[in-house]
Amino acid sequence: MTQKSLFKEIAEPRSESSANTVIANIDGGARGNPGPAAFGVIIRNPKGEIVEELSEYLGHQTNNFAEYSGLLAALDYAVREKCSRLKVRSDSELLVRQMKGVYKVKNPALQELFRQAQALVRKLEHFSIEHVFREQNKDADRLVNEVLDNRK
Repeated sequence: MTQKSLFKEIAEPRSESSANTVIANIDGGARGNPGPAAFGVIIRNPKGEIVEELSEYLGHQTNNFAEYSGLLAALDYAVREKCSRLKVRSDSELLVRQMKGVYKVKNPALQELFRQAQALVRKLEHFSIEHVFREQNKDADRLVNEVLDNRK
């Protein structure tokens, strides 16, 4: 089956100066990969102020499953809160490239998460996703580690 990304034409920001774009830094992690897993999401309003922190323990999962779970949480938040424009920042190069259609999603478990993400993106006026280095994603990473540390 050939996978095409509906994100190609909307993957790059149309206008970074948009006053109503919400930014989500997402991260996911699994200790042991697979192992105990969690995601963390930091939602910032257009002024850059943190308005929401989302995190959840996912049980025994892979790192990539956790990364996609963070993306889905950010997308779900945007749809639920009626944020029409969402920019996602992730330190997972694989996730970003899959969402942009550069890489195919071959793993069956991830294919389902990818389809769910596509469905949520269709509900937004604008969606973009970019890769950032770990240093630029510390807050989301902190949430992942807090969840995993508290599960002991």
